[in-house]
Amino acid sequence: MADFDLSFIPALYTPSALLPIFRHRNSLLYTIETHQVTVVVGQTGSGKTTQLPQYLERAEWCSGGKCIAVTQPRRVAVTTVATRVAEEMRCQVGEQAGYSIRFEDVTSAKTRIKFLTDGMLLREALVDPLLSRYSVIMVDEAHERSLSSDILLGLLKKIKKRRPELRIVISSATLDAERMADFFQSPESPDTKEQVRIVSIEGRTFPVDILYLDQPTDEYVDKAVQTAFTIHQQEGPGDILVFLTGREEIETAVQKLSELAATLPSQAQALQPLPLYAGLSTEEQMYVFSEAAENTRKVILSTNIAEASVTINGIVYVIDCGFVKLRAFNPQTNIDTLTPFPTSKASATQRAGRAGRTRPGKCFRLYTQQSYTSLPATTVPEIQRSNLAPVVLQLKALGIDNIVRFDFLSPPPSQLLVRAFDLLYSIGSVDDYAKLTSPLGTRMAELGAVPPMMAKCLLTSSSPQFNCQAEMLTLAAMTSLQGNVWFHHEGQKKAMELSRRKFAAEEGDHLTLLNVYQAFTARGKKEAKWCHDHHLNFKSMQRAVSIRNQLWRYLEKLGVKVDESTMASTTQQADKASMILKCLVTGFFSHAAKMQPDGTFKSVSGNVTMHAHPTSLMFNRKAEYVIFNELLETGEKVYIKDISKVEKNWLVELGGGYYNLKS
Repeated sequence: MADFDLSFIPALYTPSALLPIFRHRNSLLYTIETHQVTVVVGQTGSGKTTQLPQYLERAEWCSGGKCIAVTQPRRVAVTTVATRVAEEMRCQVGEQAGYSIRFEDVTSAKTRIKFLTDGMLLREALVDPLLSRYSVIMVDEAHERSLSSDILLGLLKKIKKRRPELRIVISSATLDAERMADFFQSPESPDTKEQVRIVSIEGRTFPVDILYLDQPTDEYVDKAVQTAFTIHQQEGPGDILVFLTGREEIETAVQKLSELAATLPSQAQALQPLPLYAGLSTEEQMYVFSEAAENTRKVILSTNIAEASVTINGIVYVIDCGFVKLRAFNPQTNIDTLTPFPTSKASATQRAGRAGRTRPGKCFRLYTQQSYTSLPATTVPEIQRSNLAPVVLQLKALGIDNIVRFDFLSPPPSQLLVRAFDLLYSIGSVDDYAKLTSPLGTRMAELGAVPPMMAKCLLTSSSPQFNCQAEMLTLAAMTSLQGNVWFHHEGQKKAMELSRRKFAAEEGDHLTLLNVYQAFTARGKKEAKWCHDHHLNFKSMQRAVSIRNQLWRYLEKLGVKVDESTMASTTQQADKASMILKCLVTGFFSHAAKMQPDGTFKSVSGNVTMHAHPTSLMFNRKAEYVIFNELLETGEKVYIKDISKVEKNWLVELGGGYYNLKS
């Protein structure tokens, strides 16, 4: 396998005739031809994501310049599946098969099968409300019930009435198929049963032994590392897949496993830990799919990405920590938390199933059998636990004015909708009648690539009062990066801190990020060494440049004139700094906090105690009032990140009536 071109991914490649979907090919094509909506239920690995679009393309569904869209809830899945399908179609990614994710579009005029996230297809609907360029739209992994896929399903239900020739395929591993079919039935049509058809494809699975802990554990990361190492020493061949909740846990586990692997005798089989999470670059994610070196066992440490979205061959052992990080928005405190929750039974089953793909496997659950019985049956859909401001903004822009009457698969709680309208009203994107304001609200909706609060800052930055458009573009790009721009190797934490201080701005994190970006574009753009010397992540910085260019193009498309001339000349002036901070207040005034005598912060809007995140420059610094970009609740504490000092009167003056001074 090693002699193939590097773009070939051997571990993803199974001859299509061997996949379970192959024998259903003709019946699937016939069903899609004769029914407007087809619900395909099949195990992960049955070939539905990669093969079905190719069958449709060969069956002439792309004639007349039409295209097939395949949506996924996650960016990782979009890029890996598009690469695989392009490989099978013997073309480069971006030719007949391409993909589109936030800030990255790899498609061309030749593209016939387009993989994209649900959110990107919703963005396309802003420009083309009937999605008229597509003949078939396939919503994959619909059982994950992501925010965007739920909205997309409601939208497709509306579009289907206006476009009888459009074919909709809903595909999933463990979907409640009947519920989905009922959702798409039109009661007013006489032949309702003929509109929607459910097709089931069996996956090839082998038996999986499930093993539980005798006693519950608090330290599941350590337990996962020990279990993986024990499997490596005591069990037969086969790779190991470990499910953890997030990047920090994964990086800790990779480090611990590497240390343990170094203690193995030289003649023993080597152990290679590999991370898999959303913040990795496409190249880094691809390591997971390539075959391990000779006499080496891979241990893949993944978030729930590997639960359903992507198929990794060679997995025989699964270690399930029993938790998943879910976003949950609390409308009382206005806090969006990313908290580990126990997984659902459906997720636990999915995870275990990964071990039985190629031969009998084992799943080690790091919890007791009693704990398993008390797990919820399914995960609460994202729409019922999220900050809905971006969703409401998007639906309004799509022309859906009465949000309450919109056909949701699972309606969101009214409290979440009320909170969303509160925020949108305070930042000026909807008016007293809950209609989108023009041009601000409309433009904010079209800038869906950044959160509404940052979109507000971007759109107000060009006014003479602030005159900091170039800087705000940079801040929008730098705060859109997943993960930290700083890095340090083992034992270099102090050196990294010293490097950070070179860029530090007295006012806090935002202006520090601005200094970093300006230094990078002046000196470090050409050489990775400059970044390495300053403990900056070169890949992240390159991505920030690319995101900034994209945002620039978005603004130009919206007819907003972008002026770069202000950037270099006046940046150092104190009034320039206050203009940038004031402009940030216009979007983030609801994310304000007052410092307490003990060094913690209290939110201005609610009585929540918050702590500056250790990665922030405001950690252990004094400030009376601050604004912040994001809030994280981990364990017992609520942390705030990307923090800057502001003045009390700015909050009152620029907060759109959100705050009043007590007399």
